[in-house]
Amino acid sequence: MTTDHAASPWPGARLHVVTGKGGTGKTTVAAAVALALASAPGRVLVAEVEGRQGISQTFDVPPLGTDETRIARLGGGGEVVGLSVDPKTALLEYLQLFYKLGRAGRLLEKFGAIDFATTIAPGVRDVLLIGRIYEANRRRRDGRHKGDAPAAFDALVLDAPPTGRIGRFLSVNSEVADLARVGPIHTQAESITRLLTSNQTRVHLVTLLEEMPVQETLESIDELRGKGLRPGAIVVNMVREPLLDDAALDSARAGRLHKASIRTQLADAGVPVTAELVDGLLEEARDHAERVDLEREQLALLEATGLPIVTLPALPGGVDAGSVRELADLLAPLFAGHAGASPSGAGASGAGTGAEA
Repeated sequence: MTTDHAASPWPGARLHVVTGKGGTGKTTVAAAVALALASAPGRVLVAEVEGRQGISQTFDVPPLGTDETRIARLGGGGEVVGLSVDPKTALLEYLQLFYKLGRAGRLLEKFGAIDFATTIAPGVRDVLLIGRIYEANRRRRDGRHKGDAPAAFDALVLDAPPTGRIGRFLSVNSEVADLARVGPIHTQAESITRLLTSNQTRVHLVTLLEEMPVQETLESIDELRGKGLRPGAIVVNMVREPLLDDAALDSARAGRLHKASIRTQLADAGVPVTAELVDGLLEEARDHAERVDLEREQLALLEATGLPIVTLPALPGGVDAGSVRELADLLAPLFAGHAGASPSGAGASGAGTGAEA
């Protein structure tokens, strides 16, 4: 079930950041969002930054590299392009773009300077990862970053770090801009911050209807808003419909389910009836009713945020390319057609990391 919206909740949004607590299906949802956006139709980039190759596994394609590679084509003409952002490659591209180091940059890599910069220097890794996405957002189809050519991508989806560090990850460029007062690093960091805090970017949060994921989601929403970032939708994943109707749930909760009726139904189904079996089923029904109550309480907490909410069903057969397309169909009413216009305004000035892949 998707929340109905007569108008786009995110006019002009191009960059869709997907985060969530570990185990909530964040990468699966990011893949489905990319497919939903591509159904507009459009050309959509989905990028991962954690090196886990979750996107390639979800789409059942070879492991992604640092080159942009088409991983899905839709019947209506849309396509999804995949990318695994590597901080080392991003830094080498940055050095070439700004300082024309060329072979000198490769020598730095040979002597270990690149590894040092991407693993030791505080925040540099995240700056480079986001910078690569920023560059793809600015790039046009002719390979340039300015001009009248259409944007290289109609929308971008970032499979981002989990909610526990999403605020720091997305705000690191503002910290870098404060440290580097002048020069290309300062200019780029400011430009990326403008993009991430503008109407072009929305941060979508994936959760389950469980206490810990919901609490972390609520805390992340507050953190994002406090940093000037814009939450988008809450995606409630792996939802299972109640096995009993409301009247039966009330009876189960109160321990008033009719034992004689249960015995009769079991016997009619050819199941040997014992007192232990009936008592066990009654206990399971009571546990199920309490579980439904907890899920409804958690959903009410999420609804209180005022953000759009979309629920996705649990996939009994597991996740594969076909089931992700089914999830994309459920997300399409909220996401399809919401790709922003060509990059301009916030985030369009300054230079990005990386050359065209």
